[in-house]
Amino acid sequence: MSLPDGTKRENLIAGKWEKSGSTIDVLNPATGKVLASVANALVGDCLRAVDAAHDAFDSWRNTAPRARAEVLRKAFELMIAEQERLARIITMEMGKVITDARAEVAYAAEFFRWFSEEAVRIEGDYRRAPSGANWLMVSRQPVGVALLATPWNFPAAMATRKIGPALAAGCTVVLKPAHETPFTALAIAEILERAGVPSGVVNVVVTDQPGAAVEAMLDSGKVRKLSFTGSTRVGSLLLAQAAKRVINCSMELGGNAPFIVFEDADIDAAVDGAMLAKMRNGGAACTAANRFYVHSNVLDSFTEKFVARMSALKLGDGLAEGVTLGPLMSRAQQERVANLVDGAVARGAKVLCGGKATNDPAFGYQATVLADVSKRDPITDEEIFGPVAPIISFDDHDDIVAEANRVEHGLVSYVYSGNAARALRVAEQLESGMVGFNRGLVSDPAAPFGGVKASGLGREGAHEGLLAFLELKYVAGNWA
Repeated sequence: MSLPDGTKRENLIAGKWEKSGSTIDVLNPATGKVLASVANALVGDCLRAVDAAHDAFDSWRNTAPRARAEVLRKAFELMIAEQERLARIITMEMGKVITDARAEVAYAAEFFRWFSEEAVRIEGDYRRAPSGANWLMVSRQPVGVALLATPWNFPAAMATRKIGPALAAGCTVVLKPAHETPFTALAIAEILERAGVPSGVVNVVVTDQPGAAVEAMLDSGKVRKLSFTGSTRVGSLLLAQAAKRVINCSMELGGNAPFIVFEDADIDAAVDGAMLAKMRNGGAACTAANRFYVHSNVLDSFTEKFVARMSALKLGDGLAEGVTLGPLMSRAQQERVANLVDGAVARGAKVLCGGKATNDPAFGYQATVLADVSKRDPITDEEIFGPVAPIISFDDHDDIVAEANRVEHGLVSYVYSGNAARALRVAEQLESGMVGFNRGLVSDPAAPFGGVKASGLGREGAHEGLLAFLELKYVAGNWA
């Protein structure tokens, strides 16, 4: 099985698709075999991409907002028209089932449509000074060249969620996708070219030395914005590097979401929400429910129905008919998930379904539910990033809020209750940037996505996502 015809395998620098002296093998997680090879950008190539973005910046920032908007709108239309092609690329290089991949393409394309509409809504402010002595004018200007670093789990959506607002604001970009999943990013860049993005405005570099490349680009003196999605550990390192040149940063980092089911919840709805919150993208999402806290009065009912749904998932190649759970991204990720489960079981947890790694698909792991998990078991402190759901019983409402808040991350929380007033009180108490109330999906291009504590800085999506790529300028004048 090969990539769709026409899939780009080169880096895009200054409007040219460039090969390199070496390549990176990209594996298909379903087979464990090489899917294709992609050009491997050296540090010097990455710096040339920064130069290209820097050279294109003045022209792009001065392009009319409506013209920038039309480019993004055209890119949205092309992505929707080519949804199936893009979805197949995602599944082949990342492993998620094709239905999830199609949903990701639609979600990713929507960022281009949303920010095409936001591009013409860059507001300013004009007022008289309180003293009456002069006038105050505030405008917003693009921050400059933006370095965008994206992960492997949502190779389309994480790219468009950053590219869309950057281009709408008037910034030029260098996109560095994860080298495990480069082909989706390159396909999106090619679509942007066809949509009318000028040379140098969007550059894409794939490298197997991301640490050195990103550090060099940040040190170039030409990058004014860093937008990173990935682990908290790497994000912390990048913040330290960016601090040397006081670079504007947006960080969308790790999650460890609690999923709280109160005794008055609609259990069928809670199970539906749990399947979405846990199993979207096979559990490989920063928004994935990671710790299930279920009130003892409804524990048996919820667990029985949840286990039945998890057990019914069919593990296999994401492109195969009837498959509802694809493999993990890599052998290393498979081993990590297996170690987390095995450790919890050794400490007394009970496997209610799943609990096994597979070789067919190559990096597969069964949908797993664990019972009798201790509140302080290490599996509750780790972002699992796989199809594993530890269930913990609770009785005291105040204690469970404290338990939900005790971890270092605070991206999203989920609350199921038939009492809206209580659910909203709990939502106010939860230390997370987002809360799903009787809903297992919070992501929306029109909503500000982001977390608190170690889950990051800033917001993506919504109008706030546009503001992340703009700087305020204040002019004090006597022109009146």
